[in-house]
Amino acid sequence: MERELWPLLYRTVREVARDFSQKYKQIPAWVLVVTMLWAAIHDRPVSWGCRPANWSTTRFRPWRLPSPATMSRRVDSIATGWLWRAVEQRLCEQSATQPALAALLDGKSLLVGGATKDPDARYGRAAGTWGKGYKLHTVWSMRAVPETWKITPLNQSEKTVAAALFRQLSYGGYMLADGSYDSNALFDQAWKRGYQLVVPPPTKGTPGAGHHYQSPQRLRSIALMSSAFGERLYKQRIAIEEAYGNATSFGGGLAPLPAWVRGLERVRTWVWAKLLINAVRILRNKDLRQD
Repeated sequence: MERELWPLLYRTVREVARDFSQKYKQIPAWVLVVTMLWAAIHDRPVSWGCRPANWSTTRFRPWRLPSPATMSRRVDSIATGWLWRAVEQRLCEQSATQPALAALLDGKSLLVGGATKDPDARYGRAAGTWGKGYKLHTVWSMRAVPETWKITPLNQSEKTVAAALFRQLSYGGYMLADGSYDSNALFDQAWKRGYQLVVPPPTKGTPGAGHHYQSPQRLRSIALMSSAFGERLYKQRIAIEEAYGNATSFGGGLAPLPAWVRGLERVRTWVWAKLLINAVRILRNKDLRQD
């Protein structure tokens, strides 16, 4: 798989990097990014990607590789993060110029062992169980990469993180989520960004009949879910399971966190690399279907 995806991934990074430069740096940021991607696509530690002998299977490689110390110091930095974000945006626009009308909000647990010494990992709920680790929060909208995403410790509230994600959105439409996002404040925050949040109504009591404040958008969501249109609309939420499933179902995909990926910044960069690898795979498969 990596032999098919790597040339596309490498060329994309090089093209985007033409607009980036850093003074007084012997190793440019794009070299750090491709080294991280090379290690991630092979599910190997960063130090493995810094060894020239491990690049013998490809001609798409930097002429000079960074040291593990340079990678540790700079690959998670803000300056390199701008390049990561630009590559992500390029792949997003290549898949579709605009997001779909229906966006999908959900999270994926990234667990580590209970005996880990990771200072950033926390205990929290994880897919019907209790675990320790992190969580990937995403808003997908039928493009190759999420519209926005965030890595947090597992104990952070999904509602709090969702409010932060909404502030990064600029389009509009329907936001489909599960019942854990049923919050009046969250309905109002989504509406400010142009989205109608749609969640299943509570199964107990009379939804929307309480004496406390009821968001007009929450009442509209309850009305939508009782209509035929709302039922058909909410069925599209199954696509979030497909998105996560596809991102993990191939060699080099978003598998459980390996033992060498610990700490919030390193987890974020590792997941970032995996999302870009998955985006290139989606674009390649899309081109094959068109052919």
